[in-house]
Amino acid sequence: MNVRIVDRRYDSKNKSSVNRSRFIQRFKGQIRKAVADAINKRGLKNLDDGEKIGIPGKDIDEPQFEHGQGGVWEAVRPGNDRFNRGDQVDRPKGGGGGGGGKGKAGNEGESLDDFVFTLTKDEFLDIFFDEMALPNLVKQQLAQIEQYKRTRAGFVQTGVPTNVNLTRTMRGAAGRRIAIGGPYASQLRALEKELAELMETVPETDPEVERVRKEIAKLRAKIEAVPFVDTFDLRYNNRVKTPKPSTQAVMFCLLDVSGSMDEGRKNVAKRFFMLLYLFLNRNYEHIEVVFIRHHTVATEVNEDDFFTSRESGGTVVSSALTLMHEIIVARYPSTTWNIYGAQASDGDNWHDDSPRCRDILQNQILDLTQYFAYIEITDGPPQNLWEEYEKLQAKREGHFAMQRISTVADIYPVFRELFKRRA
Repeated sequence: MNVRIVDRRYDSKNKSSVNRSRFIQRFKGQIRKAVADAINKRGLKNLDDGEKIGIPGKDIDEPQFEHGQGGVWEAVRPGNDRFNRGDQVDRPKGGGGGGGGKGKAGNEGESLDDFVFTLTKDEFLDIFFDEMALPNLVKQQLAQIEQYKRTRAGFVQTGVPTNVNLTRTMRGAAGRRIAIGGPYASQLRALEKELAELMETVPETDPEVERVRKEIAKLRAKIEAVPFVDTFDLRYNNRVKTPKPSTQAVMFCLLDVSGSMDEGRKNVAKRFFMLLYLFLNRNYEHIEVVFIRHHTVATEVNEDDFFTSRESGGTVVSSALTLMHEIIVARYPSTTWNIYGAQASDGDNWHDDSPRCRDILQNQILDLTQYFAYIEITDGPPQNLWEEYEKLQAKREGHFAMQRISTVADIYPVFRELFKRRA
């Protein structure tokens, strides 16, 4: 049997944050489920707000120690005028005492209201993004990054005066003076002792006294000649240049706006893109977003036109991938940018164009990006584009992922699957 001991003493100052994190950790399963339910009920525009969640009272009920109903009891009851010592008293039925307090208004038994717990914005998002991580968050080839930072790397014996480390310098100087002057100091103490003994037996004008005094003067001159700080003692702070991973990212959003993509599917794609942007925003200091719409022709547009323009037509997906590659080469070198791509489509593509899409991704785009995710928004069977991308997924696992979405409620689990932590 597992027994949990709860400390009910009053907390000291500044303990509320510790207790709060302990509470979240203890009931993380219930809180995560409540967060998942809240996501399905709110729009993604206010995704980064806090949330009030309810935890069933039975889940936070704590065990209590109390006396059992068994055993032999001896008690003195005030006002007893019916029983004498040794009389047997019938046990109360149902284990209840003589007190009331239950009332007789209902016959459904007792219950507890849900415990309402308010999560802050950061707590809500931390739980929402739990068990998810960006793949290849740190650049794999730091040697190709042109950004550097200077870090401390010990001490050196040469450098400029502004980098002198006084503590190390004085420590070295003290050690050197002790090492060089130590033998002289011991000889000096011996001569001073000898001089004191001579002064007790002979006059000050004695030649032996003069000899000892001269030797003492020579030793003191040698000790004073040892420099307080020598150039040998100088120590300088050493700083080296180390590669600094890029903290900026660019997110490419590719949206199919052909005639087969109705408003419902575009709305699902919009929510997915917004969720991805919010996720990247928590991992990078600076993020740029490139919006590319396509039917038979791809165009780079602003955010408003990306989601609201009514232009439509046939479907040539390769036009969007080609434009994405051109923009990367022209504006976003992979040595200084973390590049992510997200493509949303219903999968219906001109049949001869799907193999070309796979070739562009495999040979031009994936080598430049950190991650590329494809979502197919349809509740029907897989289309030809999905079949071509499946061939690519097996070869580029870790850089390319694909999932199918049919309704808005599928966005959350699909997103977690696309960006979950991988071994």
